[in-house]
Parts: sequence; structure tokens; C-alpha cells
Amino acid sequence: MAREFYPLTIGDQQRDLPLFRVAPGLRIAVLNILGDPALTEAAADMLAERLQAVEFDVLVTAEAKSIPLIHALALRCGKDSVVLRKHYKPYMGDALEATTVSITSGREQQLFLDEKDRALLHGRRVLLLDDVISTGSTLDGMRQLAEQAGGAVAAIAAICTEGDRDRHRGVIALAHLPLFTDRSSRT
Repeated sequence: MAREFYPLTIGDQQRDLPLFRVAPGLRIAVLNILGDPALTEAAADMLAERLQAVEFDVLVTAEAKSIPLIHALALRCGKDSVVLRKHYKPYMGDALEATTVSITSGREQQLFLDEKDRALLHGRRVLLLDDVISTGSTLDGMRQLAEQAGGAVAAIAAICTEGDRDRHRGVIALAHLPLFTDRSSRT
């Protein structure tokens, strides 16, 4: 069977996102900005513009695909940034931990907030950032860690939301991706 694609335009960048099966009867359009600096830069420019009216002090994301985005956006906004890790390393010290379930892996994964980064969140307004927000599980883990560290979530931003639009009300996003089921081409 030939691979199907879904078109996505961010600023002046157009990509055809490949559709991949993530569960029986369910496919998603996969956005992967790793190794795509032109798309990353376009998304960071557009998000920085949309975030001008949002008061926040620090950006937080989970590794790995949104790492280039958080760096580009932190530079544009002049803010600190924190990357939550998926595996604990001894140098992370007294790290905080949360459990999530990613739509792309379909299994539980851990998020860790490094001891050195806890102070960056304490008493500060946090912008949660992701490349794609789908089920919200990773977002919930990020929120939990930010709050455990004493931060207050000020806003949520992403390149794309995915799936149920109502679930993502209030998210600052540049585009929306549908889910693709065997029963219909898009939901």
C-alpha cells in the first residue's frame, strides 16, 4: 500500500506529513521538525508573534522532537527554557517525575525535571510548549512537573493540535491535524 500524506503549511513552509498507524484503525499525520530548520524557524517566528500578549517567564517542553522549537522560541522571546527528560540520569540529582502515555508510542513513559531546573520554575509563570498536542497526556505530565516545582502555567502553545478540537481550547497553535480512521478519512 502506498504511503498517504496530509499537507501542512506553517508560514511560507509547506510539508506533506506521512500518515502512520499508531493503533488498530487509527493513523496520524506525523510532524517531525528534527532536521528541518526552515520549518522550525517559521514555527518559532509565528509562535513568538502570537505570544507577544502572553506574560510568561520560562518555556518548558518534553524531549525530543520539540527541542529545536523551544530553543528557537526562547531566543526570540528572550526567556529561559527547560527540557523535561524521558530517562533519569544520575547527574539530574533530586529530579521530579511524572508518568504520561504518548499517542505515538502507545505506552507509559516518564518525564523528569532535572534538579538544576527546578529553581527556574519556582514562583515563575510557565509556558508549556510541544510540537503536537494530541491526547494531552504529555501536556498533563509537563503541567504536573511545573506545578510540583512551584511554577504556575500561564499558557500552552504548540505547532499543531491534533484530534478533538474542543479538547484543545485555549491552546495557542498554528494548525490543527485531524485523526485518520479506517471508517473515515478524517475525524
